[in-house]
Amino acid sequence: MRIAILGATGAVGQTILRVLEERGVEADEIVPLASERSRGSRIDWRGRSWEVRAPEPGVFRGCTLALFSAGASRSREWAPRAAAEGAVVIDNSSAWRMDPAVPLVVPEINAHRIPDRPRGIIANPNCVTIQLALALEAIRRAAGLRRVVASTYQSVSGAGQRGVAALEAELAGRPADQSPFASPIAGNVIPAIGDRDGEGWSEEEEKIRQESRKILGLPSLPVAATCVRVPVVVGHAVAATVETERPLSRAEACAALAAMPGLVLADDLHDPLPRDAVGADTVRVGRVRVDRDLPSVLHLWVVGDNLRKGAATNAVQIAEHVIRG
Repeated sequence: MRIAILGATGAVGQTILRVLEERGVEADEIVPLASERSRGSRIDWRGRSWEVRAPEPGVFRGCTLALFSAGASRSREWAPRAAAEGAVVIDNSSAWRMDPAVPLVVPEINAHRIPDRPRGIIANPNCVTIQLALALEAIRRAAGLRRVVASTYQSVSGAGQRGVAALEAELAGRPADQSPFASPIAGNVIPAIGDRDGEGWSEEEEKIRQESRKILGLPSLPVAATCVRVPVVVGHAVAATVETERPLSRAEACAALAAMPGLVLADDLHDPLPRDAVGADTVRVGRVRVDRDLPSVLHLWVVGDNLRKGAATNAVQIAEHVIRG
């Protein structure tokens, strides 16, 4: 089997290659693709050296899968071409997520949507949406959902390698050339991710709202988020307030979270921390509390590795479902 990876030299692309290896996906050949500046460089994978190419017409022929992590504009340009050349595209950008003809998939929640892909494209959700959606689905299965309010604390790697480089430069006392952040990030938190609309909502906040609804199959679910960038290298965190259709005791809520595939429930002595989630493919949840004034409201703390389950691992899990048919 032949697999193309567009964005193979980036942080998520490199993680995709590691996850493919770790999970033993049966690929005989990879086609690593990146921008012109990376053309001709080489990637070591499964004991072989593979030359990086720039995408061009015909490059996806013979590929069973094409895993994209190169940004929305590149995905809009190349995903339809890759699908036309016979590859099933799994796209990690925002380009196709809200297209009604493209399934938006977290396999533990809605893997049944994978075969319904008329465009030949499957969308990977936003990184922090994935981990939040897993916790929300666990609660939905137990007591339904009425409303969600989330505050996110997102690491600099969510802005790509430039985000990591900016934090490292600032911590070393150097200028952060080409920083993706509007303000210094070291010793700081930045209360907006992405452009803001006329009502003050950021692009990231709207992604969480719309994507959560689509993944959960609840198009009218009220979801409001405040997204914050924090000086952590890898690992996103979410403080979520969840109103349910019927009250759950703390024990019932914990049991529902513990039973959810892809989630690990922390005990009260070991709060889930972003640094502990690094390298893990499961999302961790803790600080479970029933609101003292509103018995149908729960408060949760959710953390995950944004490069793995938040991007690469979720994409590879989708790929495994496609391969199994």
